[in-house]
Amino acid sequence: MHTKKIMSLYWRVFIFRVLMIGFTLWLTLQLAFDGFDFYSTPLEERFYHPQYKLLHAAGFWGHGFGIIGTLLITIGVFGYIYAKKTLKFEKWVRLKYLLEFHIFLCTVGPILILYHTTFKFGGIVSIGFWSMVLVVASGVVGRYIYIQIPRSLNGKSLGLKEIEAHLQQLLQQIKEALRGNSSEGYSTLNLSLESISNSEGLSQLKAEIKSNFSNKKERNMLLATISKLQRLQRQLKHLEKMQKWFAYWHVFHKPFAIIMLVIVIVHIVVTLLMGYTWIF
Repeated sequence: MHTKKIMSLYWRVFIFRVLMIGFTLWLTLQLAFDGFDFYSTPLEERFYHPQYKLLHAAGFWGHGFGIIGTLLITIGVFGYIYAKKTLKFEKWVRLKYLLEFHIFLCTVGPILILYHTTFKFGGIVSIGFWSMVLVVASGVVGRYIYIQIPRSLNGKSLGLKEIEAHLQQLLQQIKEALRGNSSEGYSTLNLSLESISNSEGLSQLKAEIKSNFSNKKERNMLLATISKLQRLQRQLKHLEKMQKWFAYWHVFHKPFAIIMLVIVIVHIVVTLLMGYTWIF
C-alpha cells in the first residue's frame, strides 16, 4: 500500500510538472505565431496594421496580457509568501510543490507582460521590465540552490544534527530491509554511511540487492532509499556553501522584485488616470 501511494504521488507530480511546462511552451509559441506579423512590423508602421487594435499595449488583447500577467505574478508572489509563512496549505500540498507553482505563475506572468509591451521598451517602464527579467532569471537560480538544501516536509531547512539523524534513520531502514530478506548473503554489520558513499561498497550492495530481492517493488524501494541517502550525503557535504549562496541570492533577488513592484504600481496608476481601463 505504501509503495502504491508513493508511485501515485510520483505520477501526480510528474503530470503536474508536464502540464505546467507544456502550457508555458504552448502559450509562448501560440502568442508568437498569432502575432508574429504585427510584432515584426516596424514601430512607426504598426498603427496601420490590421491587428493593431487588438495587440498594441492598450488594445483588447495587448492590454489584457498586461493585466492578466500582473495578476498571475501578484498571486504567485504573495500567495507563496502567505503559504510559506502560515503553512495553512500543508494539509493539501507540500510547500516545495507550491514553490514550483509560484515559479510557474511567475514565468507565465512575465511572458504575457512581454507581449503586452509588444517588444517596445522605453522610459521608466523599461526599468521595471528588466527588473522583472532579472527576478525571473534569479528565481531559476534560486530554485536550484533551494533544492540543494535539505528540508523538512513543511519546507523548513534542516540543521546539521537533523540531517545526520535522518541519515542514520535511512541507514537503519536499509539494514532492516536486508535483515528481513531471506538472503543472508550480505552482512549488515559492516554497512555504514561510509561504505555506501564509497563507490566499491555501493556497487557491492546494489549487486547483492538486485540478485537476492525477487520482489521487484521491494527491490526498487530499497534502491530508492539508498539513492535518497546518497543525495542527502551530497547535500550535507555542500550544506554550508549552499546556505551562504542562498543568503546572497536573497540579497540580489529581493531588491529587483521590490523595484519591479513599485514601477508596476506606478504604471497601473498612471494608466488608470489616463483612462485606459480595458473592459471595466
